[in-house]
Amino acid sequence: MDFRLSEEHRRLYERCRELAADFATRSAAHDRDASHPSENYAILRDEGFCGLSVPKEWGGGGIGFLGHTVAFDALGQGCPSTALAFNMHASVVIPLMESPEVTPAVKRRLADLVVGERRLVAGNFSEPGTTALIGERPLAARARKVEGGWRLRGRKMFASMIEAADLCAVLTYPDEATEPAAGIMFLVPRAAEGRHVDANWDVLGMRATRSDSLVLDDCFLPDDAVVYRSADIRPFRHAYFNWFWGSYTAVYLGVAQAAFDEVRRVLAARQPAGYAQPLAYHPDVRRHVARMSAELEAARLVTYHSAWLSDSEGPTPRTTAALYRAKYVVGEAVTGITRAALTLAGAHAIFKGSRLEQLFRDGAIAPIQPPQADFCLYAMGLYELGLDPDEVLPPLKPL
Repeated sequence: MDFRLSEEHRRLYERCRELAADFATRSAAHDRDASHPSENYAILRDEGFCGLSVPKEWGGGGIGFLGHTVAFDALGQGCPSTALAFNMHASVVIPLMESPEVTPAVKRRLADLVVGERRLVAGNFSEPGTTALIGERPLAARARKVEGGWRLRGRKMFASMIEAADLCAVLTYPDEATEPAAGIMFLVPRAAEGRHVDANWDVLGMRATRSDSLVLDDCFLPDDAVVYRSADIRPFRHAYFNWFWGSYTAVYLGVAQAAFDEVRRVLAARQPAGYAQPLAYHPDVRRHVARMSAELEAARLVTYHSAWLSDSEGPTPRTTAALYRAKYVVGEAVTGITRAALTLAGAHAIFKGSRLEQLFRDGAIAPIQPPQADFCLYAMGLYELGLDPDEVLPPLKPL
């Protein structure tokens, strides 16, 4: 297997590392205030990141899923919240641009918005009644057809960068539908009538994603706000697992790299009073750093391989299992690496404002971010044992 990245990917990685170094200078302040890193979003817009992953046939950068993974691994090393929130743009835009279920007219309009006008699109599919431990996401938000458009009602959760984005892709259930897996997706402008934000995002980590709740109170949208509709949205979700949730993984990989880099800097610089050498010379320190290095490299190889498979094979069972594997492995690696880095740096690192303290909290979110760690293992177990999901017992007794 050829593990070399293309020259295009290497240049992209280095440019994103430069951007990440700038973003890192503001990361602590945005984390403390749980504020939108709007200046970072503006830079990414100016750099053309709104259209970076859009297929070339629609005027975008066409870097593919591996290119996206490389880029957001690097961006996650600067301000993790910036990378995670901005990633949501690609996670909803690219499935729409690639799906054969979406009309050319909608793709043209979407390309004009994100490539031509550099509009930023947030995504909002989660709701208060869903849980990532089971994986099913029934839709409680409703869409009712009215003259000239639609009326939306309901409450959505985890709407990252909702007040910084120009539009938000919202998935709802049509009132007139009879199929349980039906769905209709709208692009909701920031100024839409009946659209409100409940600013309730006061959480442990990834605070600057501002993943607040979106309230749709008889929100009116015209007919052309519809970008996708299906009597069964499950094939669409499955075909684009890579973007819908697999794209998160690279950001947490970047968090692990950032913690590894920071703790090595701290250990090389900190020399205890009365000793001739810095802490880096302590044998236990060296052992822990070596273990962190092994975990980080393994996580990166697993993640990049899953992205390569996604580009090479599409949504095959092997690709899907690889994406679950990468999400699980990175979640375990980032929580282990950030905890070990905090322990090695000692009590000096646990103060608010410490880079390692922030990365520890940001990394703690990784196993919880959908798909949750145990759900990843559930899905991987089915694949490895060759089991049909319809032939195993449900995890909880259904109604």
